[in-house]
Amino acid sequence: MASFSSRSRTSSLTAAMLLLLGVLFMANLDMTGAQVGICYGMMGNNLPPATEVIALYKQHNIKRMRLYDPNQAALNALRDSGIEVMLGVPNSDLQRLSNPSDANSWVKNNVLNFWPSVKFRYIAVGNEISPVNGGTSWMAPFVLPALVNVFNAVRAAGLQDQIKVSIAVDMTLIGTSYPPSAGAFRGDVISYLAPIVGHLSYAKTPLFANIYTYFSYSGNPRDISLPYSLFTSPSVLVWDSGRGYQNLFDAMLDSLYSALERLGGGNTLDVVVSESGWPSAGGFGTTSDNAGTYLSNLIRHVKGGTPKRPGKAIETYIFAMFDENQKQPELEKHFGAFSPNKQPKYNLNFGGHRNWDISTEQNVTVSLKSDM
Repeated sequence: MASFSSRSRTSSLTAAMLLLLGVLFMANLDMTGAQVGICYGMMGNNLPPATEVIALYKQHNIKRMRLYDPNQAALNALRDSGIEVMLGVPNSDLQRLSNPSDANSWVKNNVLNFWPSVKFRYIAVGNEISPVNGGTSWMAPFVLPALVNVFNAVRAAGLQDQIKVSIAVDMTLIGTSYPPSAGAFRGDVISYLAPIVGHLSYAKTPLFANIYTYFSYSGNPRDISLPYSLFTSPSVLVWDSGRGYQNLFDAMLDSLYSALERLGGGNTLDVVVSESGWPSAGGFGTTSDNAGTYLSNLIRHVKGGTPKRPGKAIETYIFAMFDENQKQPELEKHFGAFSPNKQPKYNLNFGGHRNWDISTEQNVTVSLKSDM
């Protein structure tokens, strides 16, 4: 009898431990799944209304959104949705927001009027401004003043710990990217970036970076392999200072970390990947197989960090929610994870209870095998 009672207690304890582990495992899945959001672009004339888009995010357990401008329909649809938002200040507003009064009004109208029913996580002040890019160089002098003014407006509302204010850059500002430990910004952008990085370090705010392995691969397929770009390389391809790189995404991100350290950001300034994706048509290497492989591997990969900063999940926003038919050039129209009819293009898992099952929803069979 004592023996049976002991076994019973042991079985009960084992069951309880398994249940606890199961709860912790599901909680961990939810936390890591929440690291990945999707950018909601609107450059299409056939896209669903904002209310349906928000419902689609919730249906597929997509818990974070990048919104490129304070679209009022989208902000109203986001009320009480629980979705965390990176809200963009459009480049066209940067000059105006270099005036503190205008920045205060912008924050009041587009943030405070919706808070807290809309869960703002970040404000991105401008997107891919470069002092050496002819198309955006004239805006560069306004970025730092607008950044500081929006930050001050948020701080005046007592929300500086809840809503972080930063800028989004692209990788053209990097002058040296190989090996990753030698990463450095171009010499002709240092004077533009140094005070911005200084402010972000002071404000304890991450830099936002748009990182696309696709453009690196398509621009140099002789030296950069498709498997290295798609996270499908079976082994380490690059060794750097004792760190092994099995994919290009890690190498690009670590080169940015190195560049920030050289610019005075130290090893504590974080990076949020504010865009990353792969087009399914319209250019070299653009297939549905490649795009689906990249996105599914990206979602899994960013849970674990990079060789330079291991074990730290990388908050990442997939570009983009939909194919947008009014973008140019052609390949820019094909970055969507969904078609405009709200059907998913790929089998992806955002930490919910099931993958998006496109074979069921579209009654087709799709292979996600990379054409290595």
